Amino acid sequence: MNSRMTPEQAKKLSAAEQHEWFRRVTSRRALLRGGALGAGALIAGPALLGGSAAAATRGRPARRGAPGLLTRADAPSGKVVPNVGRHVMFGADPATEMSVSWQTLAPVTTPFVRVGTSPADLGPRIAADVRTLVTPTSDITPIDSVPPSAPDTVTQYYVHAVVDKLTPGQTYYYSVGNAQSDPAAAVAVGSFTTAPASTGPFTFTAFGDQGVTYDALGTSSLIRAQNPAFHLHAGDCSYAEDGGDGLITDPYDPRVWDSFFTTNEPTAGQIPWQVGVGNHEMETWYSPDGYGGQYARWEFPGAPSSDTPPTYYSFVYGNVGVVALDPNDVSYEIPANFGYTNGAQTTWLGNTLKSLRANAKVDFIVVYFHHCAYSTCTAHGSEGGVRKYWTPLFDQYHVDLVINGHNHVYERTDPIRGGKGNGRTPVGSTISAARQGTTYITAGGAGESLYSFSAADSYEGHITNVGPIKTYVNESGGTQTDETVNWSQIRYTGYCLVVVDSVPATTSGGTSKLNVHGLAETGAELDRFTLTSS
Repeated sequence: MNSRMTPEQAKKLSAAEQHEWFRRVTSRRALLRGGALGAGALIAGPALLGGSAAAATRGRPARRGAPGLLTRADAPSGKVVPNVGRHVMFGADPATEMSVSWQTLAPVTTPFVRVGTSPADLGPRIAADVRTLVTPTSDITPIDSVPPSAPDTVTQYYVHAVVDKLTPGQTYYYSVGNAQSDPAAAVAVGSFTTAPASTGPFTFTAFGDQGVTYDALGTSSLIRAQNPAFHLHAGDCSYAEDGGDGLITDPYDPRVWDSFFTTNEPTAGQIPWQVGVGNHEMETWYSPDGYGGQYARWEFPGAPSSDTPPTYYSFVYGNVGVVALDPNDVSYEIPANFGYTNGAQTTWLGNTLKSLRANAKVDFIVVYFHHCAYSTCTAHGSEGGVRKYWTPLFDQYHVDLVINGHNHVYERTDPIRGGKGNGRTPVGSTISAARQGTTYITAGGAGESLYSFSAADSYEGHITNVGPIKTYVNESGGTQTDETVNWSQIRYTGYCLVVVDSVPATTSGGTSKLNVHGLAETGAELDRFTLTSS
């Protein structure tokens, strides 16, 4: 890092304060080199620029925008510029709206997507929005000591097209292109399926803490084998930001994101990846809240005019209401963004859970976010901020399942209410949230280096009788409180994936079920239990 701030100094500042410092100290450097980017900056839609030009804020960037002027004496023709890293994500309504996103490795003119119900009959061009992310090489910590090849900056071009007015339950095919490269006559390179209008059986998957590793590729491939309707990513996606503390002094290399998207394209290019943010997503270089880079890379769902930061959102698929949260807002352990929404997210959460529980079509509520509410893993333990601000709401509205990452293991609790386990639920158990409480799963074994427990592993086929377990919870002021718990039911030190099968009731007044499975990277079953609607 070409920064003069020390890690100790950075820890005393919020993410917004660090960004303001970075903006000030880099502005003179940018001016001395003829502006932050010189003449070669593409500005299309929201321009999310590194160094002194970092201007993204917490609000949602515009969905669409006309490309600006660009001096391109050395730019290659769009005909030869590859489109890579395709990924799809639900819009505000999963039944009628989808975003298609990708990267181009150089600037292109008028990018677009074509969508149709047959690979041989794609529709008209749908204009796409280019978001350019520029990072000065002086602020990059190279991967494996390999410096960037560009002399001054690493520039990444993220492209997004929102496709609306779709038919529910329909499979669509798509190709992406630009003014010099039109794939209308080509075989479609991607597909996606919208949510059905009616309630029926479906599957979804979830994990967190992936990175770019052999094991990350394995768990991503395991997703495809389940043929899910969508995938929930509980944060810490690429580990381009390697420190994890939201500090301007943390090691950072944005090129890791290129590898992340390319590696996951075979899965994320056809299965909607509903992404949440973790502590490694706080990249303070780009915006006061640290999420400017994420706004460039992902088209988070929600209405364009919404005041809700796109790092938290909700959607309904079939009979399941799904809620994504940003736990950096309430984290005592890693406080860089603590309180950045001024309580708005917690208020929104209460209102959203109330609305979902009042929705007659919703049998189950699943919430996912990064930091663990309840975990006995020795690396991060449990997050006291989540327990203080959010778990009372989970109790109040009978949230059925909470999925977390952060700890790089698999762990499942017994149902918990009021902070205490409510009955033992071994492998194969049936659980009612209304009667027993919320079940919490930590599934942070998507590919990054593994952590450990303070007690022996215990999972299907390898059950270990363990009494109360000594662990800890992170509290305000950077303190930790030791606790002894009896709610840890399943523990597995290895790479993992959560698979959830929704089985709606077939008769009026019948019982709907969520059959939940924990899988190892090999596909072997680690855990299974059933959640019921009554």
